[in-house]
Amino acid sequence: MRKWIGTLASGIAATALISSGAFAQDEQAAAMEEAAEAPSDEPSDGQAEASETASDATFDEAFPRMVSGEVVQGDLAPPGPIVQPWTVEAANELIAVIDGIGAEGLDPRDYDLQALQVAVQSGPSEELNELASKNFVWLVEDLRDGRTPMDAREQWFVVDPDRDFFRTGDLLTEAMESGDVAGTLAKLNPTHPDYARLKAELAATPDTEVDKRKLIRANMDRWRWLARDLGRKYLITNVPEYQLRLTVGDNIISTYRTVVGKPGRTATPQLAEKVSGVVFNPTWTVPQSIVKGEGLGNKVLSNPAWAKRNGYKATRGENGWITVVQQPGPGNSLGRMKLEMPNPHAIFFHDTPSRHLFANDNRALSHGCIRTERALELAITMAILGKATSKDEAVEIATSGEYTKVYMKDELPAYITYFTMASDIDGEMQTFDDIYGRDAPVLASLDKPRERNRSNEIDDEVIVIEDDPRVGG
Repeated sequence: MRKWIGTLASGIAATALISSGAFAQDEQAAAMEEAAEAPSDEPSDGQAEASETASDATFDEAFPRMVSGEVVQGDLAPPGPIVQPWTVEAANELIAVIDGIGAEGLDPRDYDLQALQVAVQSGPSEELNELASKNFVWLVEDLRDGRTPMDAREQWFVVDPDRDFFRTGDLLTEAMESGDVAGTLAKLNPTHPDYARLKAELAATPDTEVDKRKLIRANMDRWRWLARDLGRKYLITNVPEYQLRLTVGDNIISTYRTVVGKPGRTATPQLAEKVSGVVFNPTWTVPQSIVKGEGLGNKVLSNPAWAKRNGYKATRGENGWITVVQQPGPGNSLGRMKLEMPNPHAIFFHDTPSRHLFANDNRALSHGCIRTERALELAITMAILGKATSKDEAVEIATSGEYTKVYMKDELPAYITYFTMASDIDGEMQTFDDIYGRDAPVLASLDKPRERNRSNEIDDEVIVIEDDPRVGG
């Protein structure tokens, strides 16, 4: 699956870093992915972009400078009405769509197919207008937003923008004016290649394999919970697969094994956020649950030699409150980098000194945040993609050993997803262990009648975890 540019992200920084011997992230890293081990870092805040070198030009060939600003809606006209006049021809096309909607993982029984078939026989009428419009609206909601109600989406915190971009009344107006009912609805399908692969898998699975078909349908619906188009370039991680992908133009550029949250309260939630910066040589401010609860504060203050070996510095305030910060270094619990990704759950991607964990099959070991292998390679690639620094500046920063945060001019979307059936990193359809037990409510919802007037308000509990990157290490 990896295209020729699969080694580019590492190759850009590899020449400078490997030849200088600046980074031996660990011995294990050298054995991984040949040229993919390209540790690299970024410049201090506000550094200007360096002039293009031959390597920069090569990079631009693979990652063209795309103009993809936010869609500005401005003062939109009110959406079209959700009940509009229907011709017999349009109604018959709607009937055909409902009759074949099983191909999209939905159930024809959720719609008034028989009543529509009766109404259309009498020709145009108010009854046909209302019945056809209602069923069109239901199809829009299910295809655009997903059929699964919010209370069945455990630890799901993604705000789907599609309701704003594909307004129901506008779609109905478009379908009536163009006469293309099927085409209008079809454009709501997710554009990610995995949706089409799941659809093909569903078509190839016999009706007798009930459980497998339900699992495929559940995971097709999960794609509809996300934005229809994830963007031109983004990070996406499938938690049960323990893999992170950097994707550009639907091509997987690089993949990284991950360590994710333990099942239970520290399970990694599902998010869609923006990576806004890269921190090289991070510090770790130790949570008070560890400073006080585990006695770390007193240990650091009473044993300076031990504290120095482990990179801890402690200060005691006038009120007796102890603050402990672990300084940058090879033993820092966050490793050599973390990606800035502001969110109310305090979840982010970071390195780890416990890199042996990436060899485990079961990597649900962390306290909620996502640890990534070859983290410096990822950091430098994100910094370059985000126009935060040049590779030369990154090398200087990374080798300095000093805490440095660089802000990305172009923020990159990052999706933390949960698919139990999906294409693996080699492009093969696989099932993955339901490590958090999130399938059951989704599968159960498929057996229930379609829920009408569904809310799009996220009602699950936000669990803010005091991150302990030592967990599992």
